[in-house]
Amino acid sequence: MTDLLLTFYGDDFTGSTDVMESLELGGVPAVLFLEPPTRDQLSGRFAHVRAVGVAGVSRTMSPAQMDAELIPAFKAINQLGAPFFHYKICSTFDSSPTVGSIGHAIDIGFDVFDPPVVPLMVGSPALRRYVVFGNLFARVGDVTYRLDRHPTMSKHPITPMTESDLRLHLGQQTTRSIGLIDVWHMEGPDAAVDERFQKLVADGMEIVLFDTLDQRHLAIVGRVIWAQRGEKPVFMVGSSGIENALTLHWQATGVVAKPEPLRSPGRVGQLVVVSGSAAPPTAEQIDYALARDFAGIRLDSACLVDPASADQERARAVQQALQVLSAGHSALLYSAHGPDDPAIAHTSQHMAALGMDPKAVGSRLGTQQGLILRDILERTDLKRACVAGGDTCGYASKQLGIYALETVVPIAPGAPLCRASSNTPRFDGLQISLKGGQNGQADYFVKIREGGAA
Repeated sequence: MTDLLLTFYGDDFTGSTDVMESLELGGVPAVLFLEPPTRDQLSGRFAHVRAVGVAGVSRTMSPAQMDAELIPAFKAINQLGAPFFHYKICSTFDSSPTVGSIGHAIDIGFDVFDPPVVPLMVGSPALRRYVVFGNLFARVGDVTYRLDRHPTMSKHPITPMTESDLRLHLGQQTTRSIGLIDVWHMEGPDAAVDERFQKLVADGMEIVLFDTLDQRHLAIVGRVIWAQRGEKPVFMVGSSGIENALTLHWQATGVVAKPEPLRSPGRVGQLVVVSGSAAPPTAEQIDYALARDFAGIRLDSACLVDPASADQERARAVQQALQVLSAGHSALLYSAHGPDDPAIAHTSQHMAALGMDPKAVGSRLGTQQGLILRDILERTDLKRACVAGGDTCGYASKQLGIYALETVVPIAPGAPLCRASSNTPRFDGLQISLKGGQNGQADYFVKIREGGAA
């Protein structure tokens, strides 16, 4: 696969589809795998791609678990021979020293790729995430929040953001030195930006963070990163803003051509949605859909994470969904309705009472929701499905035997409708959306049913 421009590993499932979409819309055909592919797997239906990714779940892992997952994954992906490798993180920098440590992932990257420096770009203007003077901001509605005051991320049940300065936050996860190219540098001439970057490297900075406020900054970062290519792969860390930056530069310099717009696959009569997200945007999407011929089915998350009651609760949910679908409606199954839903605390308390680690709620609940979705799809002829919530998407996809995804059509930034490749014939070719909790406007689920139409 000598034509590959880039490979990537996503620390959660929905962030990985975000990268795939950014590449596809930028003129770089991409495929996303659930496990590192071999060169032989990239022949046949994937022979046309120029970027290959792997969707992981390292955002929920301990450092020891990350060692077991990332070291072999990085080495396998490195064998594909692309000049750039991107460790994709969420643009809200979800991480802590003990869970999803971005600093630990960077340390692993140094061991595998031996880079002279690691470019770090977190801002993603398309997703309304910005870095200014090293501090991360995110916009919700008409309000822009510093991330340690963000209504969701400051209250995240596993990795709450208590510090918006990314150098300080990352500094708790790695001992490597971190430099910054801030907005004042970015507003200067290209030569000054290049000089600043080289000075930071010469001064021993091992990680260089880029401020990112708008499209102009993206183009600058893309140019600087592209200039780092050499004999060894460039190891870079950040959000899908990295792909937006690189594809802007690649199009401007003729490395890739600007692609034709992707076409809608059209409307489906019915849709099944399974949501494990507690984010406010997903709560709005639930409300919007329920007012438009979607029937809501509340999942008892405490029962689903309890081995003694999980089977019974799954059966109840599936049976209710089948009744809804047989009546001609779309089915929307959800375990939480916003960050203040009492079910969240109740589920954590129930897990603690059972002697389980409440931090494992994502894997346990996501797996159960994936089993529910699989059962519904196996017992119907539905051609399209949607899963909401980063952890839920990763674990649910495994239950469907999905090993690769390709973009069908954009629906919302970072949350496209995809086509699945599965080892299970029933799910091979399934159209599926795998949406992060923060992604999409209120009409997202309705747009999935409409195939992207307004």
